[in-house]
Amino acid sequence: MATNKKVTSATVATNASKTLASTSTGVKSKTAAASALSQTKAPNKQTSAKAASAASKVLQDGRSSKQSKSAAGSALAQAKKK
Repeated sequence: MATNKKVTSATVATNASKTLASTSTGVKSKTAAASALSQTKAPNKQTSAKAASAASKVLQDGRSSKQSKSAAGSALAQAKKK
């Protein structure tokens, strides 16, 4: 499997932080946000299959905020390549 060297940008890291701090955010959004936040300045870390699945569901859910979707998109972009 190829290694994905993408990292989370400062803007997305801020969105992920706000998602984690929100009391109204669901578990899947927080999982994706935590994954994205943990990959800030860490090109050797990759999103796990569990976090990638959660991120995918966040992106498909119309109720998710823009901040949650931003973090989820970043986490999904940093998933392991097949």
